Amino acid sequence: MPLRPALITALEHGRFLLPVLGYSLLPSQIRELVPESQAYMDLLAFERKLDQTIMRKRVDIQEALKRPMKQKRKLRLYISNTFNPAKSDADDSDGSIASWELRVEGKLLDDLSKQKRKFSSFFKSLVIELDKDLYGPDNHLVEWHRTPTTQETDGFQVKRPGDVSVRCTLLLMLDYQPPQFKLDPRLARLLGIHTQTRSAIIQALWQYIKTNKLQDSHDKEYINCDKYFQQIFDCPRLKFSEIPQRLTNLLLPPDPIVINHIISFYNFQVSTLDLCVHSLCHSGLHNSE
Repeated sequence: MPLRPALITALEHGRFLLPVLGYSLLPSQIRELVPESQAYMDLLAFERKLDQTIMRKRVDIQEALKRPMKQKRKLRLYISNTFNPAKSDADDSDGSIASWELRVEGKLLDDLSKQKRKFSSFFKSLVIELDKDLYGPDNHLVEWHRTPTTQETDGFQVKRPGDVSVRCTLLLMLDYQPPQFKLDPRLARLLGIHTQTRSAIIQALWQYIKTNKLQDSHDKEYINCDKYFQQIFDCPRLKFSEIPQRLTNLLLPPDPIVINHIISFYNFQVSTLDLCVHSLCHSGLHNSE
């Protein structure tokens, strides 16, 4: 009965599986009696290597096709505030209260595209923390979080009563596409990566495995953990295919961008800050129109 290659079986099921080592090895007695059997053994070894290579390349291609083409751009933030002094001659109490307004806006520098991206489209959330001593525990936070129905805007405004300078902290969370994650400190030290996409983290893990020869020499599907992997994954041995699932508890949300700002009562000022963001590059490959 002829051998059915593992590659054909994998293709028929829409996936690539690593063949189990030894599932079709010939007994040593047959190899001694039939010299030509060595060619069969060589073919099995080649098939295993081919399956492994195809599996890795297939993952690389899938990730590349899902990943939109992007380029690094500079997003300039403008943080400004204005004051409305109290009106002593106002008849109503509301009109006599001094107030201030804080504005957070921004734009891409050297943006030549006809359709400009709204400022809010670059962020997942924005939190403005005001002085709790001035505004109390229930009114010192201003929060905006992206939702499926979010209407994009060119900026954010906060207005509060007050006639003194106010210290505030802005926490901006970029909307990374594809999503990025902050690594567990142990894994970050091992790979030299602080924040990255899931696919880039897995690629870095694979590079570490190859560099340190952790792949099992007899069964390439398994990784023999060194002392660092054992500390991180809490096991002496694991399948490479298990790593994405095991990473779940080791990946955290990225750190927000933290900006300390003083809402000055005495003079009008505009603070600027440049952020590095990624903007889509439209090409035929990724254009679905």
